Amino acid sequence: MKMKKSLFVLLAAFVLVLTACGSNGNGGNGNANGGNEPAPAADPAATNTDNANAGANAPAEKMYIPLVSKGFQHQFWQAVKQGAEKAASEFNVEITFEGPETESQVDKQLEMLQVALDKKPSAIGFAALDSQASIPLLQKAKDEGIPVIAFDSGVDSDIPSSLVTTDNVAAAGTAADKMAELIGGKGEIAIIAHDQTSRTGIDRRDGFVNQIKAKYPDINIVDIQYGGGDHLKSTDLAKAIMQAHPDLKGFFGTNEGSAVGVINAVTEMKAEGKITVIGYDSGKAQIDAIKSGLMAGAISQNPVGIGYETVKAAVAAAKGETVEALIDSGFVWYDKTNIDSDEVKAVIYE
Repeated sequence: MKMKKSLFVLLAAFVLVLTACGSNGNGGNGNANGGNEPAPAADPAATNTDNANAGANAPAEKMYIPLVSKGFQHQFWQAVKQGAEKAASEFNVEITFEGPETESQVDKQLEMLQVALDKKPSAIGFAALDSQASIPLLQKAKDEGIPVIAFDSGVDSDIPSSLVTTDNVAAAGTAADKMAELIGGKGEIAIIAHDQTSRTGIDRRDGFVNQIKAKYPDINIVDIQYGGGDHLKSTDLAKAIMQAHPDLKGFFGTNEGSAVGVINAVTEMKAEGKITVIGYDSGKAQIDAIKSGLMAGAISQNPVGIGYETVKAAVAAAKGETVEALIDSGFVWYDKTNIDSDEVKAVIYE
């Protein structure tokens, strides 16, 4: 009986020890103060370290680079957009690409430029319709530390970090040489230009005119008209020139819309085979006209290359890297003899 009582006391003591062990600050839902007190706060240093690690692992925000073009409707600009999108994918940046409905809407383009700048982009690509009107907004971009890459058509300012373009003076000079060759070095010719305010409009017009004046004294440029790159307006202008100058031997159209307008005018006036037509840029209408013999040939830029190099330069400028002041995207002369060559296929577009 005494032994049983001792055993009972021993068991009771053992249970008490187990209960005490189960009631410390880390056991179950309780703690050393009775289970109703809150757990100690986390170490602030440890929390900050965890947050820093989480930030380091978060994906970096993509650069945003808007491109404000001279237009959107021509196939040329669609090809520029294609090149820009290719670069955006390669460099993992976000871009937008827009332009006014026609290439005469300078005010509309400036509104687009203002909206793009208001979004505080990493950099911006800009193809100016007017080489001077945009300068105040570009100065604003510079003041806000937003690099500007001019493409296709520059501005009368050193604000842009780079200009991605064709050597339009040289290209138009080549067009003039081809015109002289095809009309036998003499006769009356005319120009339908897209504008007289953008650098491309000025350089293509002057490159062609100056080459004719310097090398071909027997060729007379009888008229220069500006159709705003609109093929309907350019058609009407070309028809009026043809009516005023019945001995006209050639036309030079300085961009896609201008050249298509001339093609249409020659067709409507039933002057196929009588007037030599030389264009600039590409597009289905010009390609078809060259293959059919209605157009003698044209200058093609490298629009996909222009778009690609613009985004590439914008990314570099946004990172603070040095970019070349002038990036020449090149040009080719194409006609019926080489239109199916690999060199030409790489730069023309439909």
